Amino acid sequence: MLFSGNPDTLPKVYNAGDIVRFHRVKIQKFNDDIQGINTSGFSALVFDGTVGAPLIPRTSSKSYSFNSDDQKKVELLRDWAANNLKFPGSRVRLSDIQPVQFFDLICQLIGKAEMDQASYLLKVWDGTKCVSPTWKVCVEEEAIEGDRDFIRQLQNLTVDILVYDNHVETAKSIKIGSYIVIHSVHTKLHTVNSGNQPNGSYLEFYLHGGTSYGRGITVLPENNYDAQTLQKFLESVDKKDFQNLEDMSSCESADVFKTPLGQELLPFGVLERHQELSVTVLPAHRDWQVTPLTTVIQSKVPNKYRVRAQLQSFEPQNLYQSFKLHCTKCKSLQDVPDEDEVNIIFQGHEQNASPNPNVLNTSWYQSVVWETNNQKNTHIVLHFVKKNDIQQNPEDTLIMIEGGTFQDIFRLSRHFDSIIPVKCNQGELKLDLSGPFLIQGNRWHYGCSSCSKLRNPEALSSLCSDVSWSVSAIAKALGVEPLKHTFVMCFKLEDETGFLNAYLWNYSEQFFQIPASEIFVDDKLQEQLQSIMNALCPPRKQRSEYPWLECCIRSYNATNEGKQQVCYEIFDTIVTKRI
Repeated sequence: MLFSGNPDTLPKVYNAGDIVRFHRVKIQKFNDDIQGINTSGFSALVFDGTVGAPLIPRTSSKSYSFNSDDQKKVELLRDWAANNLKFPGSRVRLSDIQPVQFFDLICQLIGKAEMDQASYLLKVWDGTKCVSPTWKVCVEEEAIEGDRDFIRQLQNLTVDILVYDNHVETAKSIKIGSYIVIHSVHTKLHTVNSGNQPNGSYLEFYLHGGTSYGRGITVLPENNYDAQTLQKFLESVDKKDFQNLEDMSSCESADVFKTPLGQELLPFGVLERHQELSVTVLPAHRDWQVTPLTTVIQSKVPNKYRVRAQLQSFEPQNLYQSFKLHCTKCKSLQDVPDEDEVNIIFQGHEQNASPNPNVLNTSWYQSVVWETNNQKNTHIVLHFVKKNDIQQNPEDTLIMIEGGTFQDIFRLSRHFDSIIPVKCNQGELKLDLSGPFLIQGNRWHYGCSSCSKLRNPEALSSLCSDVSWSVSAIAKALGVEPLKHTFVMCFKLEDETGFLNAYLWNYSEQFFQIPASEIFVDDKLQEQLQSIMNALCPPRKQRSEYPWLECCIRSYNATNEGKQQVCYEIFDTIVTKRI
């Protein structure tokens, strides 16, 4: 196993059978087994293992030595491997692909398009044609990047591959015309039914998220032997031989759809799914079959499902009531104090805020006293915590504040990195968990009064040599059990078979793509949340016009007032940008 914070420094291995020369590898024993570890100055040269391939090393090193003896060694290893080793043929041509198969595909990219936040379309070919009909993804012509005439010309030789999650950014960055290896492509056979009789089937191609089994995309350099071999083969293909072939949707079905590119696409059952686009996407589990809600309700608990339904109603209707604070330790839920409640708490601090010489200017903080201009002539005391005995710039500074209104502290939070509201009690600074214990910009952090074991703020002096003021470090030093901001909502989902109530809770930030810790003091985020809910459940439309949601649902048993009941929760689901 080789580890590096920079993937460019790792060996450029493209295929099983490649030959690698390591530089500065330390050999040692671990649990009586010999192992090699990379050390300072580590580098590697990688050569194609094919007999007769050019001896062009792949390396990230700026300088290296490679003499005639090294060349002979590589050639000897190639010959020996060819005669003694058999590598599993994971690379497959399109003409040899079978249903339900995982394989590596070396191909050329001729078109690409963004589908949604979590998926991306790649149009590729390798000069051969699949024996089985293949899936053509429904996408607008204007959305496809690439030479449209060339794409039309190759429409019977290309396959559409949907890539997901962590591979999306890589797919976006690949230039049209590049030669690539897509590792661990998954083919799935989809059967289309017409009435009670099978109407046909076609292959779907996916590159799932994650890196298991080597999943990923490698862009081959121009001087790569495999890339050059594929290029020569593609140049020899007579494209006219394939232009008049019938594609998969020429199955004798009247329910056929043509894209602007002239590609025949999915028969009716699948087409309907694409025409009524979902307003949510699934970052994972896209290979799960859609399950009717009645089946979900009738199935054993616990379980997980992918469903397609409409949001008929939701609670609470007043969205501010959905903002909650959750303690992961005692599992309690509580409301987030609103601005008026927090202001009352701070006013209590303000009334007690008077300059106390016992808590001013210690070795680890410097104090400043401000007198307000209001009628009460109250004081605000600021304690600037030092780092390495040095006072920091405002944007890097932690301050403790006695007194001040909600607006005072809100204004200060725009200038200082971190703010801890405190009060002076019997000559000592103390925390008060009735309000936020830490404020960092728009993030107001609260602590659980039941689970926290508060320490004196002097414990912060142990952090004065740290690089930054992290929430976890401050909470640990002060003995605070942080509460997690979350949205808690109940969705009534309905499809053609029935309905169920599903909670949106643990995965709510992922669902809305809105930080719950910021929304309470950010009007724009509140407007964004209201806009999303109006789009999911339009207040002035008929229910038949409501959009469709694809969701992952899990069922579980819960106890409520001593009674056991089955509950459902939405997970791994994201609202799309287009709403």
